[in-house]
Amino acid sequence: MSERIVPPRVYVTVFALLIFFTIVTVWAAFADLGRLNLAVALGIAGLKATLVVLYFMHVRYNSRLIWLALALAVSWLGMLVISVLSDYASRGWIPFPGK
Repeated sequence: MSERIVPPRVYVTVFALLIFFTIVTVWAAFADLGRLNLAVALGIAGLKATLVVLYFMHVRYNSRLIWLALALAVSWLGMLVISVLSDYASRGWIPFPGK
């Protein structure tokens, strides 16, 4: 079984990006972005999670079967989140933003 050798500069670059996005997260936490606060925070968290999964968990260099498993896991998580949010929005006694 041959493994791909990743140069250390890739890890240093990804680490620097993670530090940068952490600083941006702190800035976004103190900035008043109105209704965009949640979207910005989740977007930055998604970017950081993607970097960790692709590079530190070596998904970027694995076979297509691993990519399929990752896609199925993310789609399953999306279905769970959508079902929970639709249940939450359908209850009349809980105030929902936008109603």
